[in-house]
Amino acid sequence: MTVKHAFINWSGGKDAAFCLYKIRQTSGFSIDYLLTSVSGAYNRISMHGVRKELLQEQARAIDIPLQILYIPEQVDMQTYNQLMQVQLAEFSKKKLQYAVFGDIFLEDLRKYREEQLRTLGMKAVFPLWKKDTKGLIQEFLDEGFKAVITCVNARVLDRSFAGREINANFLKDLPKGIDPCGENGEFHSFVYDGPIFKNIVKFTKGEIIERTYPLPENKKALWDNRFYFCDLLPLPPPQ
Repeated sequence: MTVKHAFINWSGGKDAAFCLYKIRQTSGFSIDYLLTSVSGAYNRISMHGVRKELLQEQARAIDIPLQILYIPEQVDMQTYNQLMQVQLAEFSKKKLQYAVFGDIFLEDLRKYREEQLRTLGMKAVFPLWKKDTKGLIQEFLDEGFKAVITCVNARVLDRSFAGREINANFLKDLPKGIDPCGENGEFHSFVYDGPIFKNIVKFTKGEIIERTYPLPENKKALWDNRFYFCDLLPLPPPQ
């Protein structure tokens, strides 16, 4: 059987983790790299707010090489696309033909990803595509994954959701209209244990911070710019 060499678009969150779990059950795929966008100014996973040190610990626990794409602060889309194309070209030179994504139902995002890859002759794979999100999050929990909420969109969720474990009580407390997988950007997470991990990624919860970002002139009515972040602090290694 021909091996399909791929990288996974890795956020450190539940959709990426469950996507990796699912693709490993698909015959023929080899996930050679985790690709994560990290803020160059803050050394944190973009949008999720997780420290780079925890991302690195997570990659070691999963035992897949981590490739970090550093993103400048307040980067525009053109610059982001250029940086991504350089990274994709490097993967292409290493004979990676596929990119794996945890997207579920955002059609515009899927189209964007496919167009970016097409220029280099690469293909996108979406193991979770069009799955029922209520069923997905329940399966995620049933399989033994553990995750904590690191970022919530303040427009739709209040501060109390930041730092919570994803479990039955969390799902029960979500307001009506909030996707249980946060597929519309309602919340983001960090997975620290589960069947893809060799060991638990240990951390302690720090302070909850509210951050507001500048609004683009042409997006003022649509752009979400206020978020609550729960800072996760890596625990020092045992002496």
